[in-house]
Amino acid sequence: MRAIWTGAITFGLVNVPVKVYSATEDHDVPLHQVHDEDGGRIRYQRRCEIDGKVIPYEHIAKAYDDGERTVILTPEDLSSLPSERSREIDVVEFVPNDQLDPLMFDRSYYLEPDSKSLKAYALLRKTLEDEERTAIVEFALRQKTRLAALRVRGNVLVLQTLLWHDEIREADFPSLDQTPRISDRELQLSSALMESFAGDFEPEKFTDEYQAELRKLIDAKLEQGESVDTAATFGEEEEGKKGGGEVIDLMEALQRSVERSRSSKSSSSSKSSSSSAKKSPEKKPAAKSASARKAPAKKSAKKPA
Repeated sequence: MRAIWTGAITFGLVNVPVKVYSATEDHDVPLHQVHDEDGGRIRYQRRCEIDGKVIPYEHIAKAYDDGERTVILTPEDLSSLPSERSREIDVVEFVPNDQLDPLMFDRSYYLEPDSKSLKAYALLRKTLEDEERTAIVEFALRQKTRLAALRVRGNVLVLQTLLWHDEIREADFPSLDQTPRISDRELQLSSALMESFAGDFEPEKFTDEYQAELRKLIDAKLEQGESVDTAATFGEEEEGKKGGGEVIDLMEALQRSVERSRSSKSSSSSKSSSSSAKKSPEKKPAAKSASARKAPAKKSAKKPA
């Protein structure tokens, strides 16, 4: 990984030098746009509307237009802002971990200690862990002032940028003003159904099916060309399998779902038992016991002689 930013976490007089790395990456299959008739690549050019010339990136500046006047802001102008020049991640406060709304989380970054002495880094990490708190910090990155949460993940400090309060929309839906009546039976069935799906979250169990199918389609087209048979590639899907279907009563839907879940679990248990039973003949216990019974009989016959 390559560091995208270097600076220091500061709180009080404590200074913790760190390097910042992107903690996530995109796994999507890279695609680009082409002309569907001849496959020609579609490209976007930065063309000046005054002289019609294509402008190199190094000669492109940003501007603000108030409708009457235009103010051009060069990269040098933007880098002169005090916030942009700062290389500090300033701790504003330490808050309980459960006070952060996951809806506010934006991008995640790993922080690596950027000094030979790891003591300050380890001390901050240990304190956050023991106190079960998250540091709310402010810093500047890529021409923006950022609000972020600094927390512990394993043995590394993680910086998660937060959306600003006014960037979170209110869930203002008139339909939520209604409070439908929920019976005890419906709640019991819903709880039973939820319990049948209960488990511990293991991220590695899940895969991005769309990207896997997209790669499979690309491989098929590379091998078969435009005549690829998608039905043969993916298999015919049962009609109505994905959504739709009859509309049934909520209570009936809950009851059916619980029964189906129990039936599925019962079937899995039966298969497991059947599999164990099939494996047992390989050990041939009956043959061994018969052999064991014959041996004493021969010995008893020899004694009178």
